[in-house]
Amino acid sequence: MEELNSYQPGSQVQVTSYSPFRGLNGTIQMVDNIADDLEEPFCFYQIVLEGTQIKEPIWFEHDEVALVTDPLVALEA
Repeated sequence: MEELNSYQPGSQVQVTSYSPFRGLNGTIQMVDNIADDLEEPFCFYQIVLEGTQIKEPIWFEHDEVALVTDPLVALEA
């Protein structure tokens, strides 16, 4: 089975799913890779959200978040 290219703990991400958390940024605290005989592997991210009163980390599926990059770093690459 091919390995999932997942984000690392400490990575800054933005919630992209259609949920009350859409558009919020956060920091990945933990990654839970699911190993199964599925066509595409997937994982869940435990994220500490910014700009909300919820202090506990929340779990999101891998396709519900996107990596936040610094625009200046992206331009230099």
